[in-house]
Amino acid sequence: MSKYDHLQVQPLAEVQYLKIHGRTTGKLTPLTLFWTGSAIEVNIRAAELWLEVESGYDHHESWISILINSVPVSRQMLNAGRHWICVFRGMNPERVKNIRIVKEVQAMNGDPGAYLQFHAVRTDGVFLPVEAKPYRLEFIGDSITSGEGVIGAREEEDWIPAWFSGVHNYTALTAAAVDAEYRVVSQSGWGVLSSWDNNPKGNIPDIYEQVCGLLTGHGNERLGAHEPNDFAAWQPDVVVVNLGTNDDGAFHSPEWKDEATGRIYKQRLNEDGSYDEADLAAFEAAVTRFLAKLRACNPDAHIVWVYGMLGLSLMPAIYRAVDAHTRATSDKNVSVFQLPNVTEETVGARTHPGLLAHRQTAQELSGYLKGLL
Repeated sequence: MSKYDHLQVQPLAEVQYLKIHGRTTGKLTPLTLFWTGSAIEVNIRAAELWLEVESGYDHHESWISILINSVPVSRQMLNAGRHWICVFRGMNPERVKNIRIVKEVQAMNGDPGAYLQFHAVRTDGVFLPVEAKPYRLEFIGDSITSGEGVIGAREEEDWIPAWFSGVHNYTALTAAAVDAEYRVVSQSGWGVLSSWDNNPKGNIPDIYEQVCGLLTGHGNERLGAHEPNDFAAWQPDVVVVNLGTNDDGAFHSPEWKDEATGRIYKQRLNEDGSYDEADLAAFEAAVTRFLAKLRACNPDAHIVWVYGMLGLSLMPAIYRAVDAHTRATSDKNVSVFQLPNVTEETVGARTHPGLLAHRQTAQELSGYLKGLL
């Protein structure tokens, strides 16, 4: 007799009351999670629960966190392949547990072989309804929003998935503070106009309307990453945009050359260190264009452009761009909010915001969002 004989296997598609967080294709056989903070959530009365996962990567492995009754109790790297992991066992079979299994690592643009899927559960219990939250938030951003550097010592400089967290970053903390469901669309190094190294392809607006358009490779294409996102199925109450940090980085980085066309791209500084007027205007125009796209996709949402955790140098340009959008469209449902800057006490790994910085940001941002909601 196997030690699993008392447990029943159920494909995810057959699990009643399964709640899915994050953008997906809608397919459950299996379920593919793409973005930071994506998750499955269940309420279950059981003594034991296992999850069948499948993971692959060429360079950057997946990590997940397991939350029981909203508390992180386990964080683990997933080996390549398909296997069962234990979510919990030996617990009181009469008690109802809220379980959330969260993707800790961002969608990896630089790794065409990276993917994460959930196939089935194995349990001795029954699933119960998961209560819907009253609000919905969408966060759009870069490495800060991906939670890069939240985990790990300050001395860490290796660019590895271990230092990312979808559970301990300001997105999850803010959503919890305002009692909201949330989704994340983010990528380290990317911006509104270009990535930190002046690559114009590294911009979030161009991929925003797809399920996960920044993923590369035929494998991710087959999984549906490039399909149009179903905005009608999930409309946020607030869209929080935290972009601009890498656009500022482009002004201070070497030029980028497109090898296919030979064209050179560079956001320039003047001799006195100020921004080149034309290049700054191009950034502002990119912000305004993205606001128009966000409004088209999310007609009733309040859009909040936030900025400031790693410096404030582009804040005047962001204010001007938002003001230009409002004047051109009479869209009054857009605002700007300044985030608290990182300090010596709150910095984390890879000179990114640490846990204390994310907590501080979540406290201030959630206070502002409560006023909107």
